[in-house]
Amino acid sequence: MSALRVGLLGLGVVGSGTFKVLNSNAAEITRRTGRQIEVVAVAVRDVDKARELVGDSIPVTQNGLELVQRADVDVVVELIGGDTVAYEWVMAAIANGKHVVTANKALLATRGNEIFEAAREQGVMVAYEAAVAGGIPIIKAMREGLAANKIEWVAGIINGTTNYILSEMRNAQLAFSEALYEAQRLGFAEADPTFDIEGVDAAHKLALLASLAFGIPVQFDKIYTEGISTVAREDLQHADRLGYRIKLLGIARRTPNGIELRVHPTLIPAEQPLANIEGAMNAVLVQGDMVGPTMYYGQGAGELPTASAVVADLIDVARLQTVKQQHQVSALAFQADALIDIPILPMTDVVSSYYLRLRVEDRPGVLADIARILADSQISVDSMFQEPHGEEQSDIIFLTHRAVEGHVNKALEQVQALELVKSKITRIRVESLS
Repeated sequence: MSALRVGLLGLGVVGSGTFKVLNSNAAEITRRTGRQIEVVAVAVRDVDKARELVGDSIPVTQNGLELVQRADVDVVVELIGGDTVAYEWVMAAIANGKHVVTANKALLATRGNEIFEAAREQGVMVAYEAAVAGGIPIIKAMREGLAANKIEWVAGIINGTTNYILSEMRNAQLAFSEALYEAQRLGFAEADPTFDIEGVDAAHKLALLASLAFGIPVQFDKIYTEGISTVAREDLQHADRLGYRIKLLGIARRTPNGIELRVHPTLIPAEQPLANIEGAMNAVLVQGDMVGPTMYYGQGAGELPTASAVVADLIDVARLQTVKQQHQVSALAFQADALIDIPILPMTDVVSSYYLRLRVEDRPGVLADIARILADSQISVDSMFQEPHGEEQSDIIFLTHRAVEGHVNKALEQVQALELVKSKITRIRVESLS
């Protein structure tokens, strides 16, 4: 069988890794596919730098549109990132009858529905294993391995930067700013870390996981997103004392009233497997109605782990290129005409337990005032402790039973307005993941 001919858009960290994996493991890949996979063209900004890696035998251009129109390219691998130029080139590749492999979660989260539909109309594949959780094969697991199940919920640590920061804050007793600086120094965080620390990157990935889990269109714009910049070192210490760990989780859950889609810091029990994922690692926990809980763990980023996922997609294309579209696994696991628009719950309707930290005047009656407001809003307290803060103030830490988010919002507004409350209330949701 003839070789699968690849055009690479981008030769940065992941692009370089993809080229290296294809060359280093060429014999093993051919054994698996029965055909070679070879790079026949590359589009990059810096042609001279690309030549140092790919040599003189492979055409290198700065024109991505030129690459996606080449007759000798079967599949385009998009690794340039963003959702502007990347979108233009991906759509051009599809229009020219090319299969597409991408690691671009932002592109698929914001324009995936359009891209998948265009690919379906043209009879080509769009594969994106590397877009979520780097080297962890979570897309394939949810599309194929769990296909017999009705997925009940998905919860994941799907951003390594934030997991590294929270791990360092807890283990090395660093302040948030110190842990962020260390993450940047080691290359885990970008110079502008906003997408990571504010939860946007995790939300991009959750949008795709939710579609795979529930057979719904990609709906990034409906995900509640909250980052870790307000989590303080003392919150991780208090969580330890209560038997919990704090992680930034992406959560997608099926409920009788609709789908929950949310990214936020979360207290989870210390004995829960996700609670013990440290450093820049990723992990995803999936609850199926037949199989029960399954967990997928590994490196969520990096040159070779992510390249491993890109090449796995290329192997799928090599195997399935001649298979009729109706016999291929759909991009979002469900047949395109079987996607359903289940309502996405507003965050105010979500039910959760809560960790609350308040700094208050240390005087009689404080607890009674706060307890009255909570009770009036149908919020019951599971546990509470108090720690002195100076001579005249104390920190009060509450764990609540499960309550409706809208009721909690109303109660916290009233508590925050009390003169005896001396700082902004910290609220972190609590999930058992059971």
